[in-house]
Amino acid sequence: MLLGTFVPKLDEKGRVILPAKFRDEFAAGLVMTRGQEGCVYLYSQREFELLHARMSEQAPKLGKAGRDYIRMFLSGASQEIPDKQSRITITPMLREYASLERDLTVIGAGTRAEIWDAAAWKTYSETAEAGFADADGEVIAGLF
Repeated sequence: MLLGTFVPKLDEKGRVILPAKFRDEFAAGLVMTRGQEGCVYLYSQREFELLHARMSEQAPKLGKAGRDYIRMFLSGASQEIPDKQSRITITPMLREYASLERDLTVIGAGTRAEIWDAAAWKTYSETAEAGFADADGEVIAGLF
């Protein structure tokens, strides 16, 4: 499970060093793609294949909106294998999509990691945190 918050830097070649706690999960390869709220999602190769299988099962039922989502999700995807220094290269298209500059925030989100521009994460997390304490029984009913 991918957990925590990390603040790596993007180098001049568009590479980022994976957080040490995530390296085993992604060592055999990963897939990165467009994420919600303007971030980049990172999935292990295995997790991405499972996700794609679930999408394929649901696709006939999803209608045009579902097909559009799947097209955008998959067309932005890129496979990577971390180098010997545990770096991955974020494609120019994904860097532009997520407005990634030098300062990044990488978070663990359970089955995936997310790469955010540091300023965008700060803005998002401040807004989301404001309602976090009040949302326990409303957002995920029965969990707490």
